[in-house]
Amino acid sequence: MHADEAETDVGLVGRLIAEQLPQWAALPIEPVTERGTDNILYRLGDEMVVRLPGRERPALALAKECAWLPKLAPLLPLPVPMPLALGRPRPAEGYPFPWAVYRWLEGDTATPQRVGDLRGAAADLAEFVAALQRIDATRGQAPGDHNVFRGVPLAERDDMTRAAIDGLPDDIDRDSLLEAWDAALAAPEWDRAAVWIHGDLDARNLLVRNGRLSAVLDFGCLGVGDPACDVMVAWKLLDAEARSVFRSTLDVDDATWARSRGWAVSQAVVALAYYTLETNAVLVRDARGWLAEVSGD
Repeated sequence: MHADEAETDVGLVGRLIAEQLPQWAALPIEPVTERGTDNILYRLGDEMVVRLPGRERPALALAKECAWLPKLAPLLPLPVPMPLALGRPRPAEGYPFPWAVYRWLEGDTATPQRVGDLRGAAADLAEFVAALQRIDATRGQAPGDHNVFRGVPLAERDDMTRAAIDGLPDDIDRDSLLEAWDAALAAPEWDRAAVWIHGDLDARNLLVRNGRLSAVLDFGCLGVGDPACDVMVAWKLLDAEARSVFRSTLDVDDATWARSRGWAVSQAVVALAYYTLETNAVLVRDARGWLAEVSGD
């Protein structure tokens, strides 16, 4: 997926476990076929998963996750990954990053087709985001390399977003996206205290069971900043009717709503500028879907 991605396999994971966490050395290890953009996953027995950052940037976030998730989890209305152990880098084995073991969470990726009731999912998402925002954020990390600068003022993404829009293929309406982006930049910036943000809410990081949202995954982009960064999930999973439920339940003001629409545009076009159907077909299809929701709203 990335030119600089570390190579991993079941053998490497087995050696890391045997050396550093021998109490689990006898458990079977299987690769998880569905993966995100930054981490490689291996099932460890029935109840755990090994998460190995593929590159340096997500490795920066690992200690942050392991420190904060146990503190945040009791205050959130949906289950989140619970870290069980933090492993050390093993350069001699060709793996230079820290890694971690988490408790396994059952469920399927929350595609719109698997969510039985999008309006219900919208309300559940709004309650999760609201609960996260209510948690004291005074000790949280401001946006930076550790979370790919999620939560910064939109103006800081202007150059990269315009460049990405300019490079989009002809079947995407670049003019309408520029209009949406300009409208987002014109909205007042967040001028209140920074709040906790997940930073990467979309279907790939949400689980569903029996048609209901069951867990929120991957807190690598966790930080404190502009809440619009999380509100953009309204265009990444929900249709127009469910978006209305999400907005009213979360009580999003006009400026934050406009900025969140801009966040959805920016993340989508930057993803399309970097990934292809060969390197990350899921994200390419998802990003096109986000843009279609923005353009049709």
